Amino acid sequence: MTTVLPRRRMPANKAWAQALLYVILIALALVIVLPLAWMLITSFKTDADAVRAPFSLPNPFSIEAYETLLTSGQQPIFLWLWNSFAAATVQTVLILVTASMGAYALARLEFPGKKLVFGAIIATLLVPPVVFLIPNYLIVQNLGWLDTIWAITVPGAASAFGIFFLRQFFLGLPPEIEEAARIDGAGDFRIFSQVLIPLARPALATLAVLSFLGNWNDFLWPVYVLLSPENLTLQPGLNQLQGAYSTHFAIVMAGAVIASVPVLIIFGIAQRQIVESVAGSAVKG
Repeated sequence: MTTVLPRRRMPANKAWAQALLYVILIALALVIVLPLAWMLITSFKTDADAVRAPFSLPNPFSIEAYETLLTSGQQPIFLWLWNSFAAATVQTVLILVTASMGAYALARLEFPGKKLVFGAIIATLLVPPVVFLIPNYLIVQNLGWLDTIWAITVPGAASAFGIFFLRQFFLGLPPEIEEAARIDGAGDFRIFSQVLIPLARPALATLAVLSFLGNWNDFLWPVYVLLSPENLTLQPGLNQLQGAYSTHFAIVMAGAVIASVPVLIIFGIAQRQIVESVAGSAVKG
């Protein structure tokens, strides 16, 4: 005969706290999901329906906006997509290279002025990015990079956040790993490239996604340095869908949906690495 133990009841105050937490999480989820759902629904409306009933379901259901955007030839959206993907990929690779090397030097190497250098890098995070707009523009102009991919990739290749993020990850790794590698005769570069970098894959994947998103969603800087319609990236290109006196809301929303698809795919591919990075940081903390 088995004895059934009485089920322990959750204290009332703890149950209320958990219920409140769920309410807050659901509210935050709605704040994030509802604009995306509205964007998707509007993209399947006609222009008249989008203006007449902006918060209703499509009536009738129409793919006219996607046909206009993808097949009309009036907007080179596939070229804008390629420009955005190429620029975001190039800048992400540059950020991973410069940030990982800088973070390793600040985390593991000893040199005069190390704390001062790290403090100066962190201080740049407190400066609004718009402050660097004119200096970066003058540099790009003098280098002859206006209206090229280098104008939207090289100026942001040195990421202060990336250096800080990877430095904290490297500091969390046990120093015994490096000591064992040095006993085997490995130098600093070999330890960095063959020991620490493989261990930092989750952190590198997280930084890669954040860097890709930052370049992909950038609007202000490409508007200043990209002059030709065929060289535009997706964000300033989609801005051209808005007319001076009228806006085709369904077409604009269809463009926004297309712009979000590559980001969702990349996040889905790197999701496991991002979760591992966050979980590893929590365990170390």
